[in-house]
Parts: sequence; C-alpha cells; structure tokens
Amino acid sequence: QVQLVESGGGLVQAGGSLRLSCAASGSIDSINTMMGWYRQAPGKQRELVATTTTGNTNYADSVKGRFTISRDNAKNTVYLQMNSLKPEDTAVYYCHAEGWYGGIYYSNWGQGTQVTVSS
Repeated sequence: QVQLVESGGGLVQAGGSLRLSCAASGSIDSINTMMGWYRQAPGKQRELVATTTTGNTNYADSVKGRFTISRDNAKNTVYLQMNSLKPEDTAVYYCHAEGWYGGIYYSNWGQGTQVTVSS
C-alpha cells in the first residue's frame, strides 16, 4: 500500500504563490514511480496539472510557465511550486502516484488540499 499526504494549500490573492508538498510512504519505488498533481474545481472534472518521472516532466498548457513540479526521491516527496496564481486555479489539488513495487502495480491518490485564489 502507498499512502500520500498533501500539504501547503490555502488562500492566496491573485498573483501570489503557494507551494504544495506530497509525501509518499509505504511500498513505493522511489526512482521509477510517476508522481503528479491533478486538480478538480467545483462542477468540473479532475484534470492533470503536472506529472514527473525521473528525468521527465509534463504540464497542462494552462499552467506552463507558472507552475513547477519537482521531486526529492530520497524523501519520496513531490512538490508543486505555483506562481502567478489566477482565480481559475482555484480547486482541490490531488497528489497521485503510479508504479510497480515487488511486481504489484499501484495507483494511489492523496486526500486533496484546497487552493483558493481570490481576485
């Protein structure tokens, strides 16, 4: 089992910054796990924000140039630095981890952290 715990959400004014963290624990491949951030705004479907595997990152067009995903494999932690925040970034942000460990596939979600951007 893989457990994910997010932190760092909150209320910020437009143009401000926040940094989200997601700490993973349990049976996880620290090097090869794909980790990412998704978000879900009220009344909308959950959407990809950014993902990272070792040596590769991927961003939604709406956040390119403003958000940066990074990871610390030694700590099994992924971060999302969010700059120049806009009201449309308001959503619950979820951490996700996907990979293989001991021949067993895992795909796990965190509990989510609220990000609210005021205009």
